[in-house]
Amino acid sequence: MALDPITLSVIQAGLQQVCDEMDLAFSRAAFSPVIAEANDRSDGIYAAEDGALIAQGAGGLPVFVGTMQYSTRTLIAMIAEGRAGAPEPGDIYIVNDPYLGGTHLMDVRFARPYYRGGRLWCWLSNTGHWPDTGGAVPGGFSASATAVEQEGLRLPPVKLFKRGMMDTEIYAIICSNIRVADQRIGDVKAQAAALDLGADRLDVLLDRYGDDVVADAIAELRTRAAMQMRSFIRGIDQGPHQGVAWIDSDGVVNSPLEIRLNVTRDGDDLIFDFSGSSAPCLGPMNSVRATTLSSVYLAMRHIFPEVPISAGAFEPLHVTGIKGTFLDAQYPRPVSGCAAEVSQRIAEAVFAALVAALPDRVTAAPAGTSGNFALGGHDPDRGRDFVMYQLSGGGYGGGSMGDGLSNGCSTIGISKAPPVEIMEQAYPVLYHRYALREGSGGAGRYRGGFGLDYELELRRGTARASFVMDHGRFGPQGALGGADGAINEVTVWRDGVAYTPAHLSKEQDIPLAPGDRVRVRTPGGGGYGDPMTRDPAAVAEDVRLGRYTEAEARALFGWCGDSG
Repeated sequence: MALDPITLSVIQAGLQQVCDEMDLAFSRAAFSPVIAEANDRSDGIYAAEDGALIAQGAGGLPVFVGTMQYSTRTLIAMIAEGRAGAPEPGDIYIVNDPYLGGTHLMDVRFARPYYRGGRLWCWLSNTGHWPDTGGAVPGGFSASATAVEQEGLRLPPVKLFKRGMMDTEIYAIICSNIRVADQRIGDVKAQAAALDLGADRLDVLLDRYGDDVVADAIAELRTRAAMQMRSFIRGIDQGPHQGVAWIDSDGVVNSPLEIRLNVTRDGDDLIFDFSGSSAPCLGPMNSVRATTLSSVYLAMRHIFPEVPISAGAFEPLHVTGIKGTFLDAQYPRPVSGCAAEVSQRIAEAVFAALVAALPDRVTAAPAGTSGNFALGGHDPDRGRDFVMYQLSGGGYGGGSMGDGLSNGCSTIGISKAPPVEIMEQAYPVLYHRYALREGSGGAGRYRGGFGLDYELELRRGTARASFVMDHGRFGPQGALGGADGAINEVTVWRDGVAYTPAHLSKEQDIPLAPGDRVRVRTPGGGGYGDPMTRDPAAVAEDVRLGRYTEAEARALFGWCGDSG
């Protein structure tokens, strides 16, 4: 059936709206600040037959674009093979197994079959970051884990809700294996309610336009997304285009991991070959296949944002060479750093490979770390345990159009740091500093944006701090002659004595007492172009605002004062 452009556009917007409303409902009803305030979640619609992505909320994390498609396809296959229960109306499956299309264990997925006229029409799915899923350390970011069991509870696809009713026995098993379990019911109900809302909104859309018309629109949108991505790919030189990115360490062996990438164009397809990347590592910086694929997809979404979110956009993108590397983790490799950190190094390698070929579209490297900081302990005033999770922003890379954004969200998503006031109300901490890390952007014709500088104190009780971050050894890469951004810096004061983790950006189980402090200075983005060609007026403005001293401006940009 041929659809007129207006109807096609309206249906596309309608599908997007369904997902956006699920996102909003999830955040507004969730208990955990990491979901309710930071929006570390995503919702989407997936095809019944193959799990292909139909639509995803604009406010959801881009890294989940590929992983939720992968996990939905895996669920469909497991049901067909009899390894997961057959779906019925009102069922909701729960799964967080990284090796079945997930990320790390804290990203918990719900999947609900959506029925129309008695047949399975599509799947509604969402992912939320739970503050804790058990494991060796509060928050799940075990920097020295050597097996996935040390990171938390691993769930295969099981029905947490059966025909609309929660299975209290399965829920009891989950709660018996995680910390602050009494608070999870709010997140569970919010996650399920978002899917219920999605089903209601999808009913309205299908009632208005008809099942066949919407199905035809979905097929057409997928075809057009593939065609649009291929049209952009044809404008890229055949290559090969080479990029490399480094991870500080795996948290166990204190030496860098390397991501090597060759990008070549084959007709109107792109081949991303990661052969030569480091072997699987002992620590938690392995990436599962679904996250590696999704990292490539989201990098291309950054480069070509005009292409609509659809499975069709991924069809011309082919990832090879990851077997036998740390980018294709197999059980029982630990993976807590894959979604928030390794994924961003993969995207950085893509940017580094393509910036020369697409200088007007690709920027220098962004901060590229989510700054995962988990603090778990006991609050004596409230008589209860707590698990706090803090993520933080950093500088974006400079680009052909101007300087990088300061304190932007991570490459993989649009999660924002929860407000300081919310964190101080929810947990026994006091923030002494929360400011831009001025001067942290790499110098360039267009400098990198600035990172974040925050410092907090444990006010009462006892706690253990854990970090899984990155870019503590190597700053975000500059491009086309630009300088690298500043590295990530973590300092812990215990009894007034400063302590720097041996792995710089990774450590676990640091005991804290009242009065102890943690300071994190996140990376700035890489610079773009020769710093000596930066507009003297722009340098003067940075000096006037205190971003650089006059001496720094002379050294970095060859600045000669207000006269230029």
